[in-house]
Amino acid sequence: MNKVLDETLSLKIAESIKSKAHKPFDNAYKAALATKGAVYVQGFLVSTGKPYKPQEHGWIEISDVAENNAVISIVDPTLPHLHKKPDQLWYFAAQYLTLKQLKAVIEESQEDYPEDDPLPIYGEAPYEYYGDVMLGGKEYLAAYQAAEIKCQEIKAFTAQNN
Repeated sequence: MNKVLDETLSLKIAESIKSKAHKPFDNAYKAALATKGAVYVQGFLVSTGKPYKPQEHGWIEISDVAENNAVISIVDPTLPHLHKKPDQLWYFAAQYLTLKQLKAVIEESQEDYPEDDPLPIYGEAPYEYYGDVMLGGKEYLAAYQAAEIKCQEIKAFTAQNN
């Protein structure tokens, strides 16, 4: 199964939902609401350049099955604010939520903790530590570790070629 960042659709959706810089989870939520068949995804984004550190990020994914070949499009409504080309970005998914699941969690969070922002969503306890933060389950730890490895690869490649 291939996952490809769909730059054209990312930019189109970003414009239609009026995406904002530094709001990847809100942007992904709005994109999920506006896109048929979308799955809301949270995880980590790695990009070329300093600080060579995974960033928590949100996006949506859309499946397309054609001729026994499943292609999943990554649609990142925050893409216009990242100032990177698609080949300079890597996505490491930790959690997937259908629109129904996403709406239910948001609604519950707003009822239980009305003063807190319901996004991002970290799933069920027990939580694991990654970096200096304890958030998310084992899938968050696995995604974070994979993202860290990619950061180290980029840093080493950059050091060799400069």
